[in-house]
Amino acid sequence: MDPLSDIVALLRPRAAIAKPISGRGQWGVRYRSYDAPGFTVVLTGEAWVTLGDRKPLRIAEGDFLLLPTTPAFSLCSEPDVPCIPAEPLAEAVRHGEQQGEPDFAALGGSFSIESVNAPLLLALLPDVFHIPASAGRGTRFGRVVELLSEECAADYPGKELIIQRLLETLLVEALRWDIIGNNAASTGLLNGLRDPAMARVLRAIHEDVRARWTVADLAGIAGMSRSGFAARFNEVVGCAPIEYLARWRIAIAKQALLSGAKSLDRIADEIGYESASAFSTAFSKRLGCSPGRFARMHVSDRPRMPAI
Repeated sequence: MDPLSDIVALLRPRAAIAKPISGRGQWGVRYRSYDAPGFTVVLTGEAWVTLGDRKPLRIAEGDFLLLPTTPAFSLCSEPDVPCIPAEPLAEAVRHGEQQGEPDFAALGGSFSIESVNAPLLLALLPDVFHIPASAGRGTRFGRVVELLSEECAADYPGKELIIQRLLETLLVEALRWDIIGNNAASTGLLNGLRDPAMARVLRAIHEDVRARWTVADLAGIAGMSRSGFAARFNEVVGCAPIEYLARWRIAIAKQALLSGAKSLDRIADEIGYESASAFSTAFSKRLGCSPGRFARMHVSDRPRMPAI
């Protein structure tokens, strides 16, 4: 698989919570931070989101907002409206005036992801994805948003299942959109996939993680000098090329250890270590515990907190 497919498969994202959010009149709520990918799809109207100490961000009909990790944020009808503390709920939420047709409606919630690799892999992504309707309209992404809006407005059998699947598709489309849209982004995997030379290197690593890659090997794939490649990779992706390889190998190993279906010898061979002993040493050095202890200590722990 390609690097993006690899990471999505390892994270196994699932729309854990998807709830209607609406508001009327003047209103504002403030939520604490929590460690779960949050999303909002605006169905009608507009609102303002303030993430941490950033400037308020306007979100309007057709917009999609994805937060790989969710900082403290406020959601309000207008900038500078006083916000009251609120706790995330799994059911529908109505802000402001409780009677009358809402002037803002959205679908919001959180994605459940495989927890053991979330910090490592989410660190490779931008901290905010905002795709305005004007950018997505007329694209595959825009068509998925339209389908989602239609499904939310209808009352057909299987509605909840269809909404979940569309949201999962929307997540992958958002990541893909960021890659092919030539958007300004912070360092990370998506930024690397946008750079043709770095993308070739990333694909080579993911296609053959067992290979004994050297910086010189990878520089040759990029068509650059060794020093120039190392500097460029670090600038674009945010870490040295061999460090990226090591992180990806450990991420694969973590998932294999949790499944319990493979021996240490087999895991070591599949990710490019000469022996189970060499793998155990590298694993312990990086994580501070042996592979066996890691497997005993960890169980799948999917986030349950809803987002915006």
